[in-house]
Amino acid sequence: MGHKEDLLEGAKRCLLEKGYGRTTARDIVAASGTNLASIGYHYGSKDALLQQAFLAVTEEWGEAVGPAGSGEEKRELPADPYRRFHAVWEQVIAAAGASRPVWKLQTEIVTRLDDDEKLREAIKEPQREGRLGMAEGFLGIDPEADPEKARVAGLLCQALATGVMIQWMVDPDTAPTADDLTEGLKVLMGEQ
Repeated sequence: MGHKEDLLEGAKRCLLEKGYGRTTARDIVAASGTNLASIGYHYGSKDALLQQAFLAVTEEWGEAVGPAGSGEEKRELPADPYRRFHAVWEQVIAAAGASRPVWKLQTEIVTRLDDDEKLREAIKEPQREGRLGMAEGFLGIDPEADPEKARVAGLLCQALATGVMIQWMVDPDTAPTADDLTEGLKVLMGEQ
């Protein structure tokens, strides 16, 4: 890897270990084995590097927990909507412990958005893309074939993922399981 890639990897490690607000340029340099001047040269600023690192961390999370998989690892989701929903959330919830640093970071980022317009702007489009990715990866909905269906399904997936992970962060003993979510969905749909 070159300095640019080393910086990105170092920044990702720092974000997950220290958080956004506590990560300094010197922390990133120490974690990446590069130098301070490399940050400005490759990314323009520490904040721009941290924004890229945050986006990379969240994209990697999505790839790691997305039940539909990708490439050679692509898996078929069950055709039955309830079984598919259960399979998706079983995979996401199984990753809750390992995902904790990512969700802690995302929670911190959300609390900064009112005071950091550049950060807000930097994550708007990737958030939209992430929703579509969730619709495709979690539910098998092709955003190009049915953009509106993918948009609304992605909104729901993102809202559920955020709510579920926050509950797992607060109290894993009473946080929802895939069974709970599936049964709750059936209640909402008037099927129980």
